[in-house]
Amino acid sequence: MPDGPRGAFPWFLVVACALLAALLAYTLFVGYLPAKQRVARLERELKDLYAREADLQTKLAQNEQRHALRERQLSAVTAERDAIARRLEDLEREVAALRGRRR
Repeated sequence: MPDGPRGAFPWFLVVACALLAALLAYTLFVGYLPAKQRVARLERELKDLYAREADLQTKLAQNEQRHALRERQLSAVTAERDAIARRLEDLEREVAALRGRRR
């Protein structure tokens, strides 16, 4: 008996460690990595959406500027039309007055 009595090897502990390693590998490869890839894909999609929103905001601002310009032009043209109509009425009155004097 050189070393004394030898105890039984703890097979239960070995099986438990192997099971824990398998569970860890499953969690890592089946759960974590696809979730990480999905998060990366969603982040790219969100970035694209923000870029599209910025583009749409720019187009909206340009359209609002064009609309404001057209409104100013319309107001100017309307004022000019009204001035021409008043001038025409004045000229018609003058012509009528001149025709009345001739008779």
